[in-house]
Amino acid sequence: MASGDAVRSRLEAVWRIESAQIVAALTRVTGDLGLAEDAAQEAVSAALRQWPAEGIPRSPGAWLMAVARRRAVDRWRRDERLQQKYRLLARESEDPADPRGAPDAASRWDPVEDDVLRLVFVACHPVLSREARIALTLRVVAGLSKQEIARLFLVPVATIQQRIVRAKRTLAEARVPFEIPERSEWGPRLGTVLGVVYLLFTEGYAATTGQRWIRRELAEEALRLGRILTGLVPREPEALALTALMELQASHFAARTGRDGTPILLADQDRTRWDRARIRRGLGALEQADRQAARRGRGRGPYALQAAIAAVHAQADSVETTDWERIVVLYEALGRLAPSPVVELNRAVAVSQATGPETALREVDRLRGEKALRGSHLLPAVRAELLERCGRPQEAREEFLAAAALARNEREREALRVRAEDLEIQAQGA
Repeated sequence: MASGDAVRSRLEAVWRIESAQIVAALTRVTGDLGLAEDAAQEAVSAALRQWPAEGIPRSPGAWLMAVARRRAVDRWRRDERLQQKYRLLARESEDPADPRGAPDAASRWDPVEDDVLRLVFVACHPVLSREARIALTLRVVAGLSKQEIARLFLVPVATIQQRIVRAKRTLAEARVPFEIPERSEWGPRLGTVLGVVYLLFTEGYAATTGQRWIRRELAEEALRLGRILTGLVPREPEALALTALMELQASHFAARTGRDGTPILLADQDRTRWDRARIRRGLGALEQADRQAARRGRGRGPYALQAAIAAVHAQADSVETTDWERIVVLYEALGRLAPSPVVELNRAVAVSQATGPETALREVDRLRGEKALRGSHLLPAVRAELLERCGRPQEAREEFLAAAALARNEREREALRVRAEDLEIQAQGA
């Protein structure tokens, strides 16, 4: 018998890792994304009721899949519809009465490799608005809560909930098939698919909320999807560039946190722990992206420019030997192609390394009125770093505390508080 807290903790971990595969596999069989997600959530509720008394099953993902399939069967049975699909699903879900004890449960749950990618394409169907596509995909593929998605969009939770509900209803009414469309139909979807994969990786690389700074399983899933995409469109420069970017950024994972999960900033990372195999793959993918773009007479796109910035970091032995002037130029190009206050903020960080913190601080101060940065911890965190380097520790401490108050990730919040405390200790010892 497991305690309720232990069960909830294990279930949350399993759901973070398995939810996209479970919902994708159910959608493949049922052809109904809304039904698939509802059945999966009912399985989670069943686990919360049963696992504390009966114990956590040997294969939790298979248990959830088996129960979710039976819930879908029950729904069809109650509605007295789709009898043909009911018979098909009933045959597939036949198993012993207790799915926990089935030794072959894991072997029965065997979604095809690209089920999740198919789910992304369904969620990115052109019948939906761009905002709805991204919100739905973040919900069903990334497993983000409606609250987390609302924070990313900077809109009320109710707005996100309505978008997701309407999106699932629209897909059902349009009878969107669970499949990767023909290449001729990729145009209206590919850009959004790449954007969603990028957001999945970004959330995995630096989680917006929670007790972990890195959601590695989410980033690895995004990278897996990126590799599949480059296999499907090997001549698409931005697909190659996105995969390059993810490979290069993922190479830092082992060095980005301490053993207790504490964030480690770039300047303090042990670069011998960077994954050189990932760096080689990333550099190779970026080279392919540049080659394909040149063949089409195109320059670098947003993902290629970001990958090029990551490549400069990956090829440097230290912060001091990094070609910061090159990074500033790349951020300037990115800002022209995809203007954003966040891009300008990152450019200012590069400027601080290339020409000094005073110049960068003036540029950051010009961003203080930007709506997109309002309520974000990023601006005060960068200001704090620059103020500290400018020899203004008391102001830096205040900015670190302001950033900590705004940070939603617990690990990042604590790291910012520690920086503020360190400055306070230094001031008292002076």
